[in-house]
Amino acid sequence: MAESMMSKAATMEIPINSNGDSRNLAEEDSLEQDLQQVMVSGPNLNETSIVSGGYGGTTEGIIPTSSIKGPAIRLNTDFLGNRHIPNEGQGSNMHHTSSNSSMTAEEATRGVAVEKFDIMKKWGLNTYKCTKQMISERFGRGSRTVDLELEAQIEVLRETKRKYESVLNLARALTNHFYSMVQTQQALGDTFADLSQKSPELRDEFGYNAETQKLLCKNGETLLGAINFFVSSINTLVNKTMEDTLTTIKMYENARLEFDAYRADLEELNLGPRDAVTMARIEAAQQQYQIHKDKYERLRNDVTIKLKFLEENKVKVMHKQLLLFHNAISAYFAGNQQQLEQTLKQFNIKLKPPGADKPSWLEEQ
Repeated sequence: MAESMMSKAATMEIPINSNGDSRNLAEEDSLEQDLQQVMVSGPNLNETSIVSGGYGGTTEGIIPTSSIKGPAIRLNTDFLGNRHIPNEGQGSNMHHTSSNSSMTAEEATRGVAVEKFDIMKKWGLNTYKCTKQMISERFGRGSRTVDLELEAQIEVLRETKRKYESVLNLARALTNHFYSMVQTQQALGDTFADLSQKSPELRDEFGYNAETQKLLCKNGETLLGAINFFVSSINTLVNKTMEDTLTTIKMYENARLEFDAYRADLEELNLGPRDAVTMARIEAAQQQYQIHKDKYERLRNDVTIKLKFLEENKVKVMHKQLLLFHNAISAYFAGNQQQLEQTLKQFNIKLKPPGADKPSWLEEQ
């Protein structure tokens, strides 16, 4: 009984490898010593070995790795029992690259956000100061910088623009009414010519009137060319030249308001205590005051120069246009066709041929 139990125990102690083959005790001891050495030494490839074996195979080998340099390698075993060395270097590099790019993008986004926040902060502070200054001026509690001579010139310009806009609107109305009259004269002349052919007994009378209406229609088209040129020039003067100067004036008025706002802020700080914090605020306010003062003076000079050039340009343009308007109207109502045509040549006005404003057949398609 004891012998059978000893034989069973001896049988149970025989090792079985992954392929079902038996090993002798010497090989088992050698493998166990190698495994102990690996566990003691740690992941140093110079002192470890890679054991490989195939599924269903009868052989297995030990590959020495003493010649391999580099970090420790982790072995992965698949579902068939094979062992693989993962390519961790490439994944690590990709991870670091993606991390660096994400950090760069995040820093750029943070920088843009900070910049926008600073812009909004400066805008809000500037708006608050200007609004406070405007309310103080409205209620008579704040002082404002005034250039009496420049303010008078600006007011004259605004009044002149309103009057020139009235002239422009009336000239456009005259153009529309006169164009309708010319079209009526043309239709009336065609009707007289048709009746002259169909009424033998009144052929001469209808013929005279047809020729007169056609002549009036031709002279009317010439006069319309002169009036249109007059309207175009006045429109350019009012809606471009004067408007550009008024835009500069608006910028000047905003700069004046900002200048007074920062001036009042600096004066208020100068009336307070002179500790270290207040002195730093006074220095910052002094810098802002100087910046807005320079801006205000620069725009004031720009407005002065533009007003001067605008006045010279206005006199030159209106002298030419008023002379054209007078000569053309006088020649038309005097029936002087030759003088009317000479007036257009004098001012280099070219009339469009009949039907020039109509789109071509291809454009209509």
